[in-house]
Amino acid sequence: MREFIVEADGGSRGNPGPAGYGSVVIDAATGETLAEAAEYIGVATNNVAEYKGLVAGLKAAYALDPSASVHVRMDSKLVVEQMSGRWKIKHPDMKPLAAEAARVFPAPQVTYEWIPREKNKHADRLANEAMDAGKRGQQWSASASTAELDAKASVPVSVPVPSGPPGDAAAGAAKARAALAERRAPEVPSGSAADVRAAGNVAAQAPSAGWGPDLGAPATFVLLRHGETALTPQKRFSGSGGSDPSLSDIGREQAERAAAALAARGTIQAIVSSPLKRCQETAQAVAARIGLDVRIEDGLRETDFGAWEGLTFGEVRERQPEELNAWLSSAKAAPPGGESFAAVSRRVSAARDRLTAEYAGQTVLLVTHVTPIKTLVRLALGAPPEALFRMELSAASLSAVAYYADGNASLRLLNETAHLR
Repeated sequence: MREFIVEADGGSRGNPGPAGYGSVVIDAATGETLAEAAEYIGVATNNVAEYKGLVAGLKAAYALDPSASVHVRMDSKLVVEQMSGRWKIKHPDMKPLAAEAARVFPAPQVTYEWIPREKNKHADRLANEAMDAGKRGQQWSASASTAELDAKASVPVSVPVPSGPPGDAAAGAAKARAALAERRAPEVPSGSAADVRAAGNVAAQAPSAGWGPDLGAPATFVLLRHGETALTPQKRFSGSGGSDPSLSDIGREQAERAAAALAARGTIQAIVSSPLKRCQETAQAVAARIGLDVRIEDGLRETDFGAWEGLTFGEVRERQPEELNAWLSSAKAAPPGGESFAAVSRRVSAARDRLTAEYAGQTVLLVTHVTPIKTLVRLALGAPPEALFRMELSAASLSAVAYYADGNASLRLLNETAHLR
């Protein structure tokens, strides 16, 4: 069963006064932010705003996985005690909100914990962003939010923070594991199901000793697809045999957002890029943020689509239906004058082997294209070639694969786009 941490907060500038809430859903296993919610709600009290933040956080978690277990962390003692059933709910404005919160998940799936305000900074900043937007006559926008970065920037250096690449369950979950270790449930009798669940969470901090020998730190490739070009939204074939387009204005914005997210994490030790312009421009945006040079690796270039370069799928279907069907049916088939997926797999594999040997134990950003990224993921999973057609990969998305000394690989992340919202 997946486990989420929901952190929620609400505030009112006047109590009652202009109010807003914020909530964030975190993957307890990785420490990654999965969803954010915030809203300006007009004039309300602090407690009403806090309850609305709780409801929004629970609904966001439910949308991700209705079967998950959820651990709610809030700095509102009132909400935590009332939702835990230890305090009665007397205020008429809060009764329906508490009832709404209780209906989102079955009660056994949700636990509550009070935390001090300084440990609830992400949700607090979201609530304040919502109130600031309301003051301007606007609604909160996820794409303009800096709450997560602001919260991380304010964490004292003595507090463990994620140090691994996106999706790194071994190193990137430090913050979430520390939060789980701090759980206290004195009101639960010893030996209860809640005790067993809490003990399991704390035990999860230990290395998985039963899974084999310690092979040392893996070479971890953080895979960044380039930002959009003018051809991307038109869904035209754009490989290494075409016009080599530059990033569009939207693509440059996407590259900057990806760069900001990677710089905030601070784990990239080297940058390697495809030779094509769109990748080099995306890579340079990251390099400018974190002060690294960009190395070019020809093996990371996109498939050469030959005669199909610049065409849409529909146009190819209309003009060369037999060739397209053959290409869809076999990894060995190539577009006329182009490159087969089997050929791409061979050169991507060779590039992978060179880079894993050179960057053993390091975290490296590879800025590349749809096919090379999907190929690396497919090979890591041991999936058949047709798996290439069963993955979604957005422009400027992040994926991550770790490669160990014994030759095994672990997919850590696929198509992460939270930094673009």
